[in-house]
Amino acid sequence: MQMTMRVAVSGASGYAGGEVLRLLAAHPDVEIGAVTAHSHAGDLLGLHQPHLRSLADRVLAPTSAQTLAGHDVVVLALPHGASGAVAAELGPDVLVLDCGADHRLADPADWESFYGSPHAGWWPYGLPELLLAGGGRQRDALTGARRVAVPGCNVTAVTLGIQPGVAAGLVDASDLVAVLAVGYSGAGKAATTRLLAAEGLGSAAPYAVGGSHRHIPEIEQNLRAAGAPRVRISFTPVLVPMSRGILATTTAPLMPGVTAADVRTAWTAAYADEPFVRVLPEGQWPTTAMTVGANSALVQVAVDARAGRVVAVTALDNLVKGTAGAAVQSMNLALGLPQTRGLTVDGVAP
Repeated sequence: MQMTMRVAVSGASGYAGGEVLRLLAAHPDVEIGAVTAHSHAGDLLGLHQPHLRSLADRVLAPTSAQTLAGHDVVVLALPHGASGAVAAELGPDVLVLDCGADHRLADPADWESFYGSPHAGWWPYGLPELLLAGGGRQRDALTGARRVAVPGCNVTAVTLGIQPGVAAGLVDASDLVAVLAVGYSGAGKAATTRLLAAEGLGSAAPYAVGGSHRHIPEIEQNLRAAGAPRVRISFTPVLVPMSRGILATTTAPLMPGVTAADVRTAWTAAYADEPFVRVLPEGQWPTTAMTVGANSALVQVAVDARAGRVVAVTALDNLVKGTAGAAVQSMNLALGLPQTRGLTVDGVAP
């Protein structure tokens, strides 16, 4: 008989926390326990997540180790830099999934350079489909884990798009260029001028230009794990007027002698057995609308023969496969459940 896992969600008033709760509410093996917040503690959840009707009457508790104690699983959907201290107070037997960045980077120097605070330590990385040099995938490291660092959403889009070529030795990862169209929910709920509808509607706005985006070292770390001897990436995200979604276009030089047929074979083989990552039929290109609400990443790849580069385009929902869905998928693997449990590949349209 399958046991029910009691799950607490911290940061439940934010976009990521709300999406985690939406997925967990439909998970057959989960009972939702404490839901916590910081500045919104004491409010009804429904004031901040009115779409979660089944949980609307729950009261947001303060985020503390005492509130989170006694659960089988704790999901931390907190601002970057905030989860390390909370996680340190939780026991070793509880499964903790950090949707923030605190535990993603293995190199303390990378963390301190991009985040400007002390490194909280490295946890097993929650991207099951990450290819590893010499064979294997990251999902093997998640089985039985009690600490999991959920990847960054942009990182997932770029990694899934280009890693088949890196792992197969078909591209030069020292000259990557990635440009991403990103929905506004990726910026969180902070009330800043640039996130107002009056500023964003009808406008595309680049941000973190010139190598300053905090996801860069995480992408580099992933592609080194996939076998790249050296990774150098020019990474430019652009906010576009949609609430959720990422469309990532990543290009890289082809190694000498690599053909379009080689590229197609490598990408389709890499994801042939993956339930949540699909290479689309030739001629069909991903759109963000295809992935809304789904734990899917859709990929297409082509060869630009004139430029001598491969072009990989990936679409995903930044709040699902990019964050909450990755957390639930990793939770399933850590607990010995089928990784697809409580998750769907079907999006919402129109």
